[in-house]
Amino acid sequence: MKKGFLFFISLLIVWILLAGTDWQEIIIGAIISLLLTIIFFSKATIFSEFNLNPKAIFYFLIYIIIFIWELIKSNIDVAIRVIQPTIPINPGIVKVKTKLKSRLGRIILANSITLTPGTLTVETNGEDYYIHWIDVTSGDIEGATKKIVSKFEKYLGVIFG
Repeated sequence: MKKGFLFFISLLIVWILLAGTDWQEIIIGAIISLLLTIIFFSKATIFSEFNLNPKAIFYFLIYIIIFIWELIKSNIDVAIRVIQPTIPINPGIVKVKTKLKSRLGRIILANSITLTPGTLTVETNGEDYYIHWIDVTSGDIEGATKKIVSKFEKYLGVIFG
């Protein structure tokens, strides 16, 4: 029941962000969100992986801040590389491992890596991720995992279990 309510609230928040805060739009959004929750929530088993507790919510907020910080840092890094006369890159594909067990947590980790400029998730295979990295500084799995995955994994593990 709690997770269905979270699904409904998530849909409604997205609706409000896209449509605005006019009360008529909110009412329509609430009706549509409720219908979508009734129709799809029982089939969307992936949403059962959310942890709904104060610690997970707190870690989610921290994760958003960490993600934005990493996004800013990597954007600056890539911009500096682009404007230099000789583009200093050492591209390559590295293998990293994750400890996440949740499917949704792994999906969000892969997307977080891809959304951060300079890295791109090429393939996932269970706990193994293959990442295209603009400047490979560590060829071993542990070093690459520490540089790419560990900054997100700690928080996603608490949020998704």
